[in-house]
This record gives sequence, structure tokens and C-alpha cells, in this order.
Amino acid sequence: MKITVVGYKKEARLSQGVANDEDTDLISFLKDKRLDVVSTIWNDEKVDWSSFDVAIIKSPWDYHNHLNEFLNWLDHLEQLSIKVLNPVEIIKWNSDKHYLKDIADKQLPVIASEYLEKGSSFKKDVFDLLNADKLVVKPCVSAGAQNTLTINRDNTEERSKEIDKLLKEQDYIVQPFVEEIKNGEWSFLFFNGKYSHCSLKTPKEGDFRVQHYHGGSISYPTPDPLHIEQAGAYLKSLPQSTLYARVDGVLIDNTFNLMELELIEPYLFLNGDKALLENYYQALAALIS
Repeated sequence: MKITVVGYKKEARLSQGVANDEDTDLISFLKDKRLDVVSTIWNDEKVDWSSFDVAIIKSPWDYHNHLNEFLNWLDHLEQLSIKVLNPVEIIKWNSDKHYLKDIADKQLPVIASEYLEKGSSFKKDVFDLLNADKLVVKPCVSAGAQNTLTINRDNTEERSKEIDKLLKEQDYIVQPFVEEIKNGEWSFLFFNGKYSHCSLKTPKEGDFRVQHYHGGSISYPTPDPLHIEQAGAYLKSLPQSTLYARVDGVLIDNTFNLMELELIEPYLFLNGDKALLENYYQALAALIS
């Protein structure tokens, strides 16, 4: 069985400021398990995709800038009868933040959201709809806080012009600014539905973006089992099993509230830890056996 771990162009990866190339660690570990594994770039025209039995969608971190091309490529893999992990149906659904509405409709705790469709304009009534004085606005198809901004009632006139300009290009999601983000965003990692580990990303003073390339810091606390159970509930709502899932959110009144369900290309915080790599391997082995 030939397996590929799919990423994207190295130059783009370096521009993201990634400090730890976990793909290399992962591939090395899987090879030590005697799996036939190679790395590929998803939009490399030289790759013969028909030579693979399994394609692990690991780190195509530029997919959101080439969404149609990316989705067509996934369809091509399916047409070749390649087993894609995570499943293509799941990836397509997860590629647009309208999926959060689907999860909220299942009565699972999700940060409240409103959507601004492409070509529309920002209206002040969204503050009242979300019962908030400060909002976060981000693209429905995005990654890494790209084109993400905040707006409050005091700077609406200035900021709304910027938002209206962005809305000419694509749909946007609007959420209340959650003060609990200052305490950090939790990321719970699950492999084949089984909890593995977690991280806590905390923004720098005066910012709300938790990514390390925006100055955020990362720690690895021991979570409350209750919060692990709450995070796992989102995966149980999915129609298919996933090799990997990162459930990102904040704690509000001791309840986990979802911000993002990362099922396409999340950094997994494996950190070269053999126990965590083993968790990943066991999940993969179960799904391809």
C-alpha cells in the first residue's frame, strides 16, 4: 500500500513562519512503522496520483487561496479510487465556515455567528443580532487569521468601508468578540475520534489572534476530562470518521464553545513526541486496514 502525505510548496510554508516541520517527523515515524510513505505537494503537476492507494491531506496550507482548484483535485483523487483522509465530503463541508451553522443546528455550543454574503454590505444591526459591542469579521474561506479584523460600535463608519471592500471578493462570517479568548484558545486533538492531546494558544497583550506568527504563545496544560468530552461531541455529529480533527474553542462558564472545527490542514502539535505520533499511527492503521 502506497501512501502520500500531502502538503504545499515549501516557499509558502516558510513564509508562514512555521517553526516546527511536523510533517517530516510524521513521515519518518510512519516509515519506521514500515509504511510506504512519501510526501507530495497537492498542486504539483508532476505527481502521478494514480500511483497512490491512500492520500493523507496533511498541510495544504494555501488551499483557501485556490479553493476551486483544490476541490477539483480532491474530486480527481476520488475518481482514481484513492482513499482520502480526511474524507473528501468532510473536507468540502469544512472548507467554508457556513459549516458552523450546521453544527449549531445540532444544539452543540458554537460561538454565535451571522453571515455576510459576497456583494452585500455591513449593517449596524448585526451588533444587536449578536448582542455585542465588538465583533470579529473573517472570511468564510480562510486560514491563519487572513483578512480577519475587529469592529466595534465606535469605529463602525471607518471599519465598515473596509469590510464592504472585502465583501466584493467573498462571503464573511461575523461573531461577537469573545472576551474569554484572552484566556486562550483550546485545541483538542483527536485521531480516529479518540482523544490524543491538547494545546492552549494565548494571544499577546492587546491582540486577539492566537497564532504564533501574530505573537501568540502555546502551552500544553492537562485539560479537565469534562472539556475533553465536550470537545469530542462535535466529532460524534459527523457522518464519517476522520483520521485527524482539531477542535478549537474557548471555555465560557466552564463549558467548551466551538470556534473552529479543523478537519483539513490543522497543525497537530505533535512536537516530535513519539507517544503522540503513535496515537496518529494507530488511527491511520485502523482506517486503512
